[in-house]
Amino acid sequence: MHRRFLVTGLVLPLVAHAAALSADERQGVVVRDDASLRRALDTAGPGSSVVLAPGTYRPGIHVRGLKGTAEAPVVIAGSLPGDPPVIEGGQVGLHLSDCAHLTLRDLVVRGQSGNGINIDDGGSFDTPAHHITLENVRVEDVGPAGNRDAIKLSGVDDLRVVRCTVAGWGGQGIDMVGCHRALVEHCTFHGKEGFGQQIAVQAKGGSSDVTIRGCTFVDVGQRGVNLGGSTNPKVFRPQGATYEAKNVTVEGCRFAGGMVPVAFVGADGATVRYNTIFRPQRWVVRILQENTAESMVPSRNGVFERNVVVFRREHVRAHVSAGPKTEPGSFTFRDNWWFCEDDPDRSRPDLPSREKGGVYGKDPGVTPDKDGVPSPPTTEASKQYGADALPKPD
Repeated sequence: MHRRFLVTGLVLPLVAHAAALSADERQGVVVRDDASLRRALDTAGPGSSVVLAPGTYRPGIHVRGLKGTAEAPVVIAGSLPGDPPVIEGGQVGLHLSDCAHLTLRDLVVRGQSGNGINIDDGGSFDTPAHHITLENVRVEDVGPAGNRDAIKLSGVDDLRVVRCTVAGWGGQGIDMVGCHRALVEHCTFHGKEGFGQQIAVQAKGGSSDVTIRGCTFVDVGQRGVNLGGSTNPKVFRPQGATYEAKNVTVEGCRFAGGMVPVAFVGADGATVRYNTIFRPQRWVVRILQENTAESMVPSRNGVFERNVVVFRREHVRAHVSAGPKTEPGSFTFRDNWWFCEDDPDRSRPDLPSREKGGVYGKDPGVTPDKDGVPSPPTTEASKQYGADALPKPD
């Protein structure tokens, strides 16, 4: 079995945390240098585990067509969660094309000038990469400016990004173009001084059925979550989609700082619920239409409910910014808890549609911890509103 494979670059270790490898995974091929990693990936197939010992590995790893099965996935993982291998430098750290049933776990990718991790369908839009999992992966210091993404995902279906950390990037922390049935859960996004950090998580280009749950966003720059965007029609998946994003949910997340926590941008139906939003720097919500092609539906039918929003008048002059060619009146606002710290009497927001059941001017008791992460509310708000009140899945 021979795959297209290329390696170029350099690396150093960093600490992460996750469950150790299973007994079966420990039976995999253990690699300790670039040459053995190259050989192991070139011969991997269903059920293979490529286990990286702690240390430094060169960047620019490109693997095409690496496919496991539902019963026997391929696993690429660090051997010690507390001392993960690090892929450092170069233009791209790790590039996986046209792969399936593949898990990346307990790895660090750092210091790329292009993208940290790039996973795509290899340009074959009708046969997406699928059943890809990233677990306890840390990507940092990518860019530092321009459209440079920590994790770039194009044409990936049935995707899970779980307990990952992204810190310091140029464009997007996670950029999904034409991804479907995706879950980003319990991940952390930290902005760093000196990096562009346009958006932390973006789902666009025909992306649908995406859930962003239980994540933390601290000082992530321009936008926390971009529900949609502006995509070249040639790279939409599926081709001919009339929306940038559809059926996207943001729930149980914590946002601190940043210009705006959530933006609906050419989104056809998206829900933002049970989040804790603390001191946004300009807006609470944006409703925009950046892709103005005639075939695109207007940004519409969004839902904003059961969120705790703590803001300051000195920062937030407009709670909702609605741009042209959108349908802000189709958005639903209900049962949100709004508190203006520096002027509680002016806590009631100006919204494009009448809110049902909102709470205004009562301090929910949210404070930042040493890392800037907002705490759970200390009042009755904690039981019904915000990230800590998100109902557990059935």
